[in-house]
Amino acid sequence: MSRYAQRGVSAQKEEVHAATRSLNPGLYSSAFCKIYPDYIGNDSNWVNIMHADGAGTKSSLAYLYWKETGNLDIWKGIAQDAIVMNLDDLLCVGVTSSVLFSSTIDRNKHKIPGEVLTAIIEGTREFFEEMNKWGVDIHFLGGETADVGDVVRTVAVNGTMTARWPKSKLITNEKIAAGDVIIGLAGFGQSNYESKYNSGIASNGLTSARHDLLSSYYASHFPESFDPAIDQSVCYTGPYRLTDKVEEQGKEYMIGDLLLSPTRTFAPVLKAMLEKHFDAIHGLIHCSGGGQTKCLKYLPSPLRIVKDNLFSPPIIFDLIKKASKADWREMVQVFNLGTRLEIYTSSSSADALIELAKSFGIEAKIIGRVEKSEKKELYVHLDNETLIF
Repeated sequence: MSRYAQRGVSAQKEEVHAATRSLNPGLYSSAFCKIYPDYIGNDSNWVNIMHADGAGTKSSLAYLYWKETGNLDIWKGIAQDAIVMNLDDLLCVGVTSSVLFSSTIDRNKHKIPGEVLTAIIEGTREFFEEMNKWGVDIHFLGGETADVGDVVRTVAVNGTMTARWPKSKLITNEKIAAGDVIIGLAGFGQSNYESKYNSGIASNGLTSARHDLLSSYYASHFPESFDPAIDQSVCYTGPYRLTDKVEEQGKEYMIGDLLLSPTRTFAPVLKAMLEKHFDAIHGLIHCSGGGQTKCLKYLPSPLRIVKDNLFSPPIIFDLIKKASKADWREMVQVFNLGTRLEIYTSSSSADALIELAKSFGIEAKIIGRVEKSEKKELYVHLDNETLIF
């Protein structure tokens, strides 16, 4: 059993998928989000899309950081995480504007005071204002804030996002085919619309990242930050405190800042791509839960995905791998490893898309290709090792 599973989480969400197997798959089975008929406007040329997600256990990290440093601003990043894990999934079916968002915050009032709620809500508003500058209009329709200390140990920050969208502007992944190349967009670095370096961690695999990197100090001082049912052998086993520093490309970063880098949105760049090169985009995959194996779930037919030119994982993933002693198979299944968005396109369209991404300060390159196959399969090449899924 992997250390991830020992901590009570699953990268592949097998039980979740089993529980929801009988639900309506929507109009397009290979689309990244479920797409339904236009129940709101009853127009056959339009569709309705709704998506729910959140910051996950990254909020537990924010709790530790806030308790240790007193910095309330860290909660604004958690607000962004909860939004972007919804928004960037919607981007993958082509939605880039006229989006509605409702927030859900569950807290333990004894641990999370009102000033934290204020920081989260202010962070939500500020993020939407920034996106509006880039032509991505998201409307904040309030939500629910509940005191549920019997259920939540600290705080859970989630949201629901919905849109009504024209069928003619959908990306359904049905056009992904043998011969396509895959452009990867980096989740790390500093884009034109970010104020500081982003580690690329996003909001998946944070249970393992937290326990593998942080020391037993946090188990003894903040027992409310973890599930007491977790085997102690995999609980806060790392060498670091959140305020410890590491060097990356000549600059020093605190471990806490790397772990809590807000999930980068690709909304500004994808809006430009979809407006200028819509027909060239055959498919979009957000490498979130399931990491680099996410693409297998959304292939329209038996195909082989070969990823043999991924970005070199940025420092946060090197630190996690060394501290956890995880093999590449587990790392690939749990983390995005720095390559967080995949664009499936023709080789003739690749250069224009790559240059457009770079104009936003986002690294982009061809990371792989699509080949014929008798089954859906994935080949990932890392460190002279080939992993087959």
